[in-house]
Amino acid sequence: VSVRTRGARARLGKALRRLGVRDGDADALPGLRARWERREISNFEYLMGLNTLAGRSYHDLNQYPVFPWVLRDYESQSLDLADPRVYRDLSKPMGAQRAAQAEAVAAQYAAFEDPEVPKFHYGSHYSTLGFVLYYLIRVEPFTSYAVALQSGRLDHPDRLFASVAETFRNCTASPADVKELTPEWFYLPHFLANANGVPLGTRASGEAVGDVALPPWAASPADFVRQHRAALESDYVSQNLHHWIDLVFGYKQTGPEAVKALNVFFYLTYEGGADLSQVSDPHELESLKAQLNNFGQTPTQLFTAPHGARRPPPSPQQGAIAAASPGLRA
Repeated sequence: VSVRTRGARARLGKALRRLGVRDGDADALPGLRARWERREISNFEYLMGLNTLAGRSYHDLNQYPVFPWVLRDYESQSLDLADPRVYRDLSKPMGAQRAAQAEAVAAQYAAFEDPEVPKFHYGSHYSTLGFVLYYLIRVEPFTSYAVALQSGRLDHPDRLFASVAETFRNCTASPADVKELTPEWFYLPHFLANANGVPLGTRASGEAVGDVALPPWAASPADFVRQHRAALESDYVSQNLHHWIDLVFGYKQTGPEAVKALNVFFYLTYEGGADLSQVSDPHELESLKAQLNNFGQTPTQLFTAPHGARRPPPSPQQGAIAAASPGLRA
């Protein structure tokens, strides 16, 4: 992993130590992966570790940690995490969750021709500065960042994050909106409540924008986050999370496998898509920076072969044996 500053190196080392990876360990990634596959760390911890190793950081809104949508049911009165039908398909990007939408982006890719711009399925991205602020606009310092981004005011109320179900629908209905989630969706209920009284305005429908509208199965922001985190750590997600890792951090990120997976984004989002150090014209440099901020940045590719699945949870008998024999390893 390339780390540019001592401060960044210290933060990386601290994050890895929390996950049980030793400083200077040349096998940091394989070790982290093995601990996840053996169920020694949670799905959340593993995703945070991968984000860190791929250059994502809470300190950089353009390269903020990215997490997956894990559910698709935001309409039911109760949530049954044992039912596979409540989950999003983790083997497909958000822009290909629906069959009709998958056909549309495949046709768009096939029809696109430009001598200077490589083919792509999506002109948008799943993680950008704007999307981070969209989700976290109700809490500081993100409120202030959002105001600064909009030249001193908040965005139009109809474009603000107002409903979990509405946002999921939008992210699966158009190749222009395929955003994934941020880590806060799994531990911070405050981002769903407008406790600071931010003046978010009124929509064209006449509906005031305040707290985020939750699914019927969530009694409160805290209850939503509790159930959402349980979904992330569920057996279904544990058995399928490696497919999403293939898309975002792995071998389906670029090349022929990305094409087959309907997972190709605008070329400037990829590492090496634009070398800013080689741009001497200040106007061209600012233009490229603005494009990178707008299009988002794809994480550093960590895996070039299919990621293995997580081990199944131990049976009650295995658990009893392990408890009786602490020194025994499977």
